[in-house]
Amino acid sequence: MQYQTVLSDVAAAETRAAIVAPLIAYNEEQVGPSDHRPLVIRIEDEAGQVVGGLWGYTRGGWLYTELLSAPTGARGLGLGRRMMEQAEAEARARGCIGAWVDTHSFQAPKFYESLGYQRFGELEDYPPGHSRIFYRKRLRAD
Repeated sequence: MQYQTVLSDVAAAETRAAIVAPLIAYNEEQVGPSDHRPLVIRIEDEAGQVVGGLWGYTRGGWLYTELLSAPTGARGLGLGRRMMEQAEAEARARGCIGAWVDTHSFQAPKFYESLGYQRFGELEDYPPGHSRIFYRKRLRAD
């Protein structure tokens, strides 16, 4: 069989599913099922509209927080801390041993450090003049 590569800037869900399927199969052959499970916390306004929240998942015994945001007028009210604590509690209930997150140097490094997260990596000049910083936190002692 012959194969060709096709470059595109269209991020179709079906294409992603086709690319990830063999990776999932291989990974599960190596370490068993990943038990991937979404973890979402919504911030809703008085009308019930979603205005921020936490978007992540648990997989392989770890919580990953992909997105965390609060409305501008609600910053400094402790919503971010509350959501992270809720997510960590749920991750513990799901049997997770740790949590990880990434942020940019101009976003929230001090916030994650105040929650006990420890830096374990940094991608400098992403974007130029800034860094993407990776943090982890143990959720239980083993």
